[in-house]
Amino acid sequence: MLRFIARRLLKFVLYLVIGSALLVLALRWIPPPGAALMVERKIESWVDDQPIDLQRSWRPWKELPDDLKMAVIAGEDQKFAEHWGFDVAAIQAALEHNQQGGSLRGASTLSQQVAKNLFLWSGRSWLRKGLEVWFTGLIELLWPKQRILEVYLNSVEWSDGVFGAEAAARHHFNVGAPYLSRQQASLLAAVLPNPRKWSASRPSARISRRANWIRQQMLQLGGSHYLNRLQSSRPEWWPDELKNF
Repeated sequence: MLRFIARRLLKFVLYLVIGSALLVLALRWIPPPGAALMVERKIESWVDDQPIDLQRSWRPWKELPDDLKMAVIAGEDQKFAEHWGFDVAAIQAALEHNQQGGSLRGASTLSQQVAKNLFLWSGRSWLRKGLEVWFTGLIELLWPKQRILEVYLNSVEWSDGVFGAEAAARHHFNVGAPYLSRQQASLLAAVLPNPRKWSASRPSARISRRANWIRQQMLQLGGSHYLNRLQSSRPEWWPDELKNF
């Protein structure tokens, strides 16, 4: 009986591994129709008896403004072009900070945030963290950096029920995503740590200062020159013979 159960469990895990890998591989080319976080927000609104309409429209890479791409990288993950999905130095710094008490500091890369938003649920548990590591590894293995950023910008939450750059641009500034100014892009990036409480269209002094810092970081990172580094299908640590996969 124990052997039978073990074999069944092993098969189940194997199917999950293969299925998740095939799903991530397919989403390299297919725009995700939604995200797990969107489902979570919808269910939360029903439970709270305050139903919300989810807003999201997909914009391909070429229609997303470079200023928004750079603003998000500058504000959320400045080592995006170099790391393999995890910023080890940032994780160590966050652990040291959190051990001292006070407010918790995160160290999630853009790749980790894509994994969490697209496939997982909110909360802190070892199971969710383990699955986040698994999906982050698959994303970094099977997607180019450009694709990771493209999916991130089309899936991240920018207000209650507002997901992706196009919906965020229209919600906050009444323009399409391609027409965002550099200042507007930096304001959108500035609220990402807490988009349900902070507003890009009605920024506090704190958000305005953070947006100004983000614009400075965009210049220091090299602007469009930084984005050119993402054209490689793989991060810099990959062997040259595999970078074109």
